[in-house]
Amino acid sequence: MSSLDVLNLGCGNKHIAGAVNVDAVVSTRPDVVYDLNQRPWPLPDDRFAEVHAYDVIEHLDDVVKTMEEIHRVCRHGAIVRVTVPHFSSANTFTDPTHRHQFSSRSFHYVTGEHDLSFYTQSRFSRRASEIVFHPSLVNRVVWRLAKRYPDEYERRWAWVFPAWFLSFELEVLKPGHPESGA
Repeated sequence: MSSLDVLNLGCGNKHIAGAVNVDAVVSTRPDVVYDLNQRPWPLPDDRFAEVHAYDVIEHLDDVVKTMEEIHRVCRHGAIVRVTVPHFSSANTFTDPTHRHQFSSRSFHYVTGEHDLSFYTQSRFSRRASEIVFHPSLVNRVVWRLAKRYPDEYERRWAWVFPAWFLSFELEVLKPGHPESGA
């Protein structure tokens, strides 16, 4: 895979060498200066094999439309790596530019794992997801419980033992591909 097959959304100062780095802030010197809230993005369909969306989706106006644009610019089978703050993290509410809160089930709407996944036809397969905690001895124990029982953790314990962020690895499924199920 060529590094130009990689898209780094909301790169800020975390550029990926050889990737297409996109950000709205000119001073971060991205390859493409663009406001990701404006659609369609100035990127071709079916172009990328990998997308990094680290700490960016929570800043955008519409999560579903953002995921649809990611789906559009990706090839079938592309890997999409996302990090977002967990709803229990103080960072979720501290940063005034955050527009959304997320749980371990937030991306089920685009993977078809939720009853309300009819909001979009863009489909992804969830390859991995993790609730991440700030490193501490207590959090190691909580992490093990949250990893095994994420729904119970979020219903009962998230406000007592807040998480730090969520990490997702999704695979793009495009209609017409036998292995996509779409």
